[in-house]
Amino acid sequence: MPNEIKDITTKDETSFPYIYEQNVSISLKDQSGLVRCNVYRPKTSDKVPVLVTYGPYGKDIPYKDFHPQSFSEVNPEQRSEHSAWETPDPKYWTTQGYAVVRADERGTGQSVGKLDTMSRGTSEAFFDVVEWAAEQPWSSGKVGLLGISYFAGSQWRVAARQPKGLACMIPWEGMSDYYRDRCRHGGILSNAFIKFWWDRQVVSNQYGLGGRAARNWGPDTIEGDLSEEELVQNRQDQTIDNVENKFRDDLYYASKEYSLSDIQVPLLSVANWGGILLHLRGNVEGWTHAGSEFKYLRFITGRHDLPFYYAEEVEIQRSFLDAFLKGEDREGWSTGKAPKVDMVLRKGDAGFNNAEAEKLFPRRIEHEWPIARTQYTKFYLTSQRELITHAPAERPSKISYQALGTMANPQLVQFVTPAFEKETEITGHIVAHLNVSMSAIPGAPTPQDLDLFITLRYISPEGKEVFYTGTAGDPVPLCKGWLRASMRKVDEQNTRNRPWLPHRNYYSTDVQPVLPGEVYPVDVEVWPTNVVVEKGGKIILEISSGDTQGCGIFQHNSPVDRSVERFQGQNHIHFGLGDNYVTLPIIP
Repeated sequence: MPNEIKDITTKDETSFPYIYEQNVSISLKDQSGLVRCNVYRPKTSDKVPVLVTYGPYGKDIPYKDFHPQSFSEVNPEQRSEHSAWETPDPKYWTTQGYAVVRADERGTGQSVGKLDTMSRGTSEAFFDVVEWAAEQPWSSGKVGLLGISYFAGSQWRVAARQPKGLACMIPWEGMSDYYRDRCRHGGILSNAFIKFWWDRQVVSNQYGLGGRAARNWGPDTIEGDLSEEELVQNRQDQTIDNVENKFRDDLYYASKEYSLSDIQVPLLSVANWGGILLHLRGNVEGWTHAGSEFKYLRFITGRHDLPFYYAEEVEIQRSFLDAFLKGEDREGWSTGKAPKVDMVLRKGDAGFNNAEAEKLFPRRIEHEWPIARTQYTKFYLTSQRELITHAPAERPSKISYQALGTMANPQLVQFVTPAFEKETEITGHIVAHLNVSMSAIPGAPTPQDLDLFITLRYISPEGKEVFYTGTAGDPVPLCKGWLRASMRKVDEQNTRNRPWLPHRNYYSTDVQPVLPGEVYPVDVEVWPTNVVVEKGGKIILEISSGDTQGCGIFQHNSPVDRSVERFQGQNHIHFGLGDNYVTLPIIP
């Protein structure tokens, strides 16, 4: 370190309608260093419950600097001088009788230590922060977790450790499975987002990085700058680690594993139908497997940054937190009377990135997930590129397309349903069963694997594709799914294996050969979705060999993970050798 660790907590009880303490130090129990946090608390002598966030984006970087455009669109009631990206606004929550503790994750901002996001070590540090917040003299002893994306994903992990004082959690759009939800979709590296995220939002805020204040990216490190050599030694680079590690039994991934069933506190998991490449799956699966007696699943639409601050959504957050942190239960959260599953139905064409239009989507209450009355219906692919509800009689044939498609040069084939004869709701999990093979291109290396990219699209009765709001406000289709053919092995004995969601372990020992000319039946997990297909509307099933429209910044285009030497060739879908179908969850 450039200097000895300083202790320079500053307190301001005059400039703001709340007490503001900056750079409060929390010593970690394993003696590995300290985490620094900001504390915002009401000007009262009463003990108050605490909302804790812990993440790498900078407790001192104002929202208005982190993402000016987004900040300008946030509900004005949730904007203040101390607003920060993806976290609850202190000005609002202190007026509601809560303290807010916002901690810099270890190795970022003002927190000393190694930058190792989403690791076991940083989760252990988060555990210490939660217990510290519960023990403070101004604290009621009850802690709640509330935040978006990273500040939600980290909640699952710390809650599974069961820190003292943790009373409830609201993981708002936060992946729960590091490998499957975020890094390797179906075994395929989701590299583009990891790099964008790492470069812009994480390493830019590393502890000891010089020039942060000059870039208007929060204050410089209290103890001074570290050298470039020290900075490199003090971080685990996700853009490198996720390329070098491929399987869940690699120590890199294995060290991040935990049991969702260990989560016992009440939780409200908020999933966004538009988060088709990050978070959505994790919110649903996190809710499904959490061990909590009181757990609730809420679906929303819109961008990932704004709905958290909508007045109506804030009121739901406050109602839930009041129930478990203050004992003021207005909606029956603590008795199980609140709706277990609260869904928004994507009916009609609201456009994309149009918050007011999307607020008109209807909502419906359900008692379970998946919905018990679901009719899992097979739509069969035909060699004529149709999707029909009866198994076709086909002679052996195949449809071919080039491997290694890209956004700039997509290689795909589409299968289309007839126009639906009546309004039909599709809500739930989807599986595509395909018979596939690959072959070499003359004069090129022999391919050794095959990547499948699946997309479902909705075509309105007017013949126009309906797009929805993606994570970053971009237009996205209904849903997507992926599978690397060498990782096709399903663990049918695993308790998590379900007909509508095949369970893969993604172990190094699960790798199976993919030989040219050999036909392999595979089941591709497609992420859950919802759409109300209008009378006269159609569904398209798209199969491609790379990313297609709707991926945005979440592309899978690593030249290492998807190398020409291993993947270049022709991919084929075979007919007459076994049925190809996609199972859609129809709600009667």
